Amino acid sequence: MLKKDKEKVFGGDWTEEQLRAFIDVESHDGTEADYLAVIRAYRHMVPATFKQYIELFVAEGHNLNAKNLDGTSLFATISSHTQGSEYAEILKAAGAE
Repeated sequence: MLKKDKEKVFGGDWTEEQLRAFIDVESHDGTEADYLAVIRAYRHMVPATFKQYIELFVAEGHNLNAKNLDGTSLFATISSHTQGSEYAEILKAAGAE
C-alpha cells in the first residue's frame, strides 16, 4: 500500500503562539491526540520549525511515542515517508522510538 507523503510545508519564523496552536488537538476517532498533533505539525512545518515545535511539545509533557489506531508510532509513520527522514531524525533525537 502506498502511503501519502508530505502535503504542505510553510516556512518562515513561527511565534511560540503559532507553535502552540498545533499542540492541542482533539481526536474524533480514538487516535491518540498527541499523534494527531505531531502529524499535523509535520505536514505544515519545515524541519527547523518542526524541531522548535517538538522541543515545545516535549517540554510541555506530551507523548512522542503516541500511536494511531493501528498501533503505529509517530516515528514509524514519519520514517515511512520518502521525504520524512529529516523529521524522523528530529523525533529520534527528542526521544521518540
